[in-house]
Amino acid sequence: MEIAFLIGRIIFGGYFLMNAWNHFTHLDGLTAFAESKGVSSVRGAVFVGGVLLLLGGLGIVFGIAPAASLLLLLIFLVPVTFKMHAYWKVADPNMRMGEQVNFYKNLALIGALLMLYAIPTPWAYNVLQ
Repeated sequence: MEIAFLIGRIIFGGYFLMNAWNHFTHLDGLTAFAESKGVSSVRGAVFVGGVLLLLGGLGIVFGIAPAASLLLLLIFLVPVTFKMHAYWKVADPNMRMGEQVNFYKNLALIGALLMLYAIPTPWAYNVLQ
């Protein structure tokens, strides 16, 4: 089971690392999108979001400070879910559906992060062992 958990960590943490990469490489596009959603201090918020995703994703993949890593990702996901993907505010049916998918995907990610808090630490196969 420890190997399955490690593979799951790599896949799950990798998801956040890819999103961090996206935040850094598409900063202008994500800044424009966040601005359209009424985010203040937009460019800084997008950059800080990328940092939270990067640190949280690395922590999950390498098993470093799991509780802190999970918290960083929750700090990112909770406000983003409700601010950026508020599908109930979208009039266009196609756009609404896309936002609804992202909203519930983020809720599922939040649920997975909360479940990971139940895994005793230190996690198996962490880089500090």
